Amino acid sequence: MKEGWTYKKLGEVATFVKDGDWIESKDQSENGIRLIQTGNVGNGVFKLKDDKPHYITEETMTRLGCTEIFKGDCLVSRLPDPVGRACILPDIGCRMITAVDCSIIRFGVDYLPQFFVGYTQSSNYRNSINNNTTGTTRKRISRKNLERILIPVPPMAEQERIVAELDLLSGIIEKKKEQLKAYDQLAQSIFYTMFGDPIDNPKGWEVKKLGEVGELQRGSGLSKKDLTEDGFPCILYGQVHTRFGAYTNKHIACIPQELVSTAKIAHFGDIVMAITSEDVEGSCKSVAWMGNYDIAVGSDAAIYRHTLNPIYVSYYTQTKAFYFEKAKYAKGFKVTHISTKEIAKIPIPVPPLSLQQEFAEKVEAIERQKALVQQSIEETQTMFDYTMDKYFG
Repeated sequence: MKEGWTYKKLGEVATFVKDGDWIESKDQSENGIRLIQTGNVGNGVFKLKDDKPHYITEETMTRLGCTEIFKGDCLVSRLPDPVGRACILPDIGCRMITAVDCSIIRFGVDYLPQFFVGYTQSSNYRNSINNNTTGTTRKRISRKNLERILIPVPPMAEQERIVAELDLLSGIIEKKKEQLKAYDQLAQSIFYTMFGDPIDNPKGWEVKKLGEVGELQRGSGLSKKDLTEDGFPCILYGQVHTRFGAYTNKHIACIPQELVSTAKIAHFGDIVMAITSEDVEGSCKSVAWMGNYDIAVGSDAAIYRHTLNPIYVSYYTQTKAFYFEKAKYAKGFKVTHISTKEIAKIPIPVPPLSLQQEFAEKVEAIERQKALVQQSIEETQTMFDYTMDKYFG
């Protein structure tokens, strides 16, 4: 225990106003009072998702006896992932309630909610939560167990100093992440400036089908269970979705040498496409393989070997034109799949190779700047982690 700090149960420091309300789909409406769900509660941050907002009417709120929540309230999710994550509710411009399995917590004047949210990102808090969860297939924590979690209670002046220090570091990280997004937008902007919108093809480029300028083959039956720390480099479709950008020259996984003989292999310049995804948006998510060595490609992915510039092809797969075309062929409800035969039918504008190469060089220059920003993010994150450990470890 740090000098001058005490530890108290969360229920002794904060008031648990009420858990969120059980709102059935039949009670929801297209507008009115916004329903904040556990998915909006990030690990230390509020995540506003505007793609599919849910609401209830004033009449429904009164009939069900819902509890209104306000800017500054602390929300704690009692469901994964992870259990116990917390955030401060911002002002989103409308009245709000929250859903069941989300606890509403309000602190007194002698405890900063921001300090508690900072503590929820520490290993000590995470261990306390894990020791109090129940369930096997789906972990959760009861309100009663959440109230019993011990939290540190330093003097107010120290709370304020620690919150300011963590806010400064997290603010730097967020600004750097915004820089990365801006660089990605710049690359897309350069694509449209140089080649025009592929939907209209205003520059009159020749248009061919992907199958006319290359060939596609499915990856082999590799999965996560086959991965090893050392061995032959490989790419799995899940990594295409979550770990890679438009192109990469480094692998992050390997398979045993004995599986190489039956594996499908991508070479320098090949495009690796994820042909299975959760939705149409993720269908054909692509990464250009720019490594100077071969790499195995797992199942639910395809290898596209072509005569175009690989970075140009990869960025083309991010356009609305490509989205509209792949949407014609993607099949499935919960899981979306598109075959290599169908991908081969998708048209692609074919500008001069020299222009494609010029675009690739501009993108590579942007990527070099992104690498510097990413390095800065990692260094700041290391400092943030060190600060967290110093106060909460």
